Amino acid sequence: MPYLPFRFRLVQVAGHSMEPTLCPGDLLLVRVGAPVRPDRIAVVQLPPDAHGQPRPVAVKRVTGHDPADPTRWWVERDNPRVGVDSWLVGSLHPTEVLAIAVMRLWPRPRRV
Repeated sequence: MPYLPFRFRLVQVAGHSMEPTLCPGDLLLVRVGAPVRPDRIAVVQLPPDAHGQPRPVAVKRVTGHDPADPTRWWVERDNPRVGVDSWLVGSLHPTEVLAIAVMRLWPRPRRV
């Protein structure tokens, strides 16, 4: 059997930064090691805050490569009033994009 580098995980959305697309409590099936592409929902590790404290792992939309550095990814929130994204912390190194969402499983299954 061939080696499959992809691992699937379940992730529960917390916070309101991805509304209306995703809401707190939504359950996502994500694929670790999946290729990153623009307009996909991703699980990311944002850089530490201004005090050096680590931020929690977050769910954001990958909007494309950073125009200033095409090796890095730009991520955004769907709700402009809540949350943190690349507009506030800059682009992310590819290793900071931890997984790509495959679908929302709960409350109503659908592709994201």
